[in-house]
Amino acid sequence: MDKTLFSGKTVMYVHGFGSSAQSGTVTRIREALPQANVIAFDLPIHPEEAIALLKEKCAEHQPHLIIGTSMGGMYTEMLYGYDRIVVNPAFKIADTMREHGLTGKQEFFSKRQDGVQEFYVDKALVKEYAQVSERCFSGVTEEEQERVIGLFGDEDDLVDTFDLFHSHYPDAIRFHGGHRMTDQSFLHSVLPVIKWVDDRQERREHPVVYVSSDALWDSFGKPLSCMQKAWQMLTEQYNAYIVAQAPRYDDRHYGDLLTWTEQYLGVTTYNHVIFSHDTQLLLGDFLIARKPSEDFMGTQIALGSDDFKTWEEIITYFSRLQITK
Repeated sequence: MDKTLFSGKTVMYVHGFGSSAQSGTVTRIREALPQANVIAFDLPIHPEEAIALLKEKCAEHQPHLIIGTSMGGMYTEMLYGYDRIVVNPAFKIADTMREHGLTGKQEFFSKRQDGVQEFYVDKALVKEYAQVSERCFSGVTEEEQERVIGLFGDEDDLVDTFDLFHSHYPDAIRFHGGHRMTDQSFLHSVLPVIKWVDDRQERREHPVVYVSSDALWDSFGKPLSCMQKAWQMLTEQYNAYIVAQAPRYDDRHYGDLLTWTEQYLGVTTYNHVIFSHDTQLLLGDFLIARKPSEDFMGTQIALGSDDFKTWEEIITYFSRLQITK
């Protein structure tokens, strides 16, 4: 991934319940965005105080991007006027507290600057969270809908707010992972979305690569060797799309392909699957397919040919293109 992402810009991270500004996620973001100014703050336990602090810090630092996880995702949604990514947002946090034993004496998951390591959650505090969460989505406009992306782990056993979020914002994306952020889920699911936001802010254009669906899997429906590695490399340097034959009215191929790409290729295929019968409509730089197209005007790469027997040769080809740039 490009280490110049958000170069010279400010990225604010909003931590989850019982966490702090010293969490491992803050470290991951700083390592992934070494040229960005990544800021985070220990949030007060009382939600009204937390919201007030976040709004104050936004006014002071004017972040180019806000990333919030869990409870922090709930707060982040309410920070209108900024580009935002919410990861497993806990919009019904009071219910989550009651259902998962997050009441009574609690310990912070990571160290706090004030040295306090314990706190207590009583009924009054739960009620405070319930009241604050009722203000979620109160400032949604068409402009805001363009500025917020939601990421939801398919193995999250703590929070499930996908449908609630999607009823207000169009960009709700599932990723493979649980509630807590890991190196894998950050690298393969959150970081690509950070890149999308940076590209949009910079109005950055990338060469377009189409990958035909017939070049994705083997006879057992499993990813071809090195295909996933190649797709990850392509999405880092190019605007990459999966292209398939347009389905008939009664064809299940549409849903099957979307499910397959979500399972094996993840977040990077969101809104990047195209169905078409006519390759003349595909305006791009490269087409990777098993069978050449007579109509495509760009460079064609025939998987299985003498020059590109496997995806490994395709990886080598694109790697050399990067060196010569």
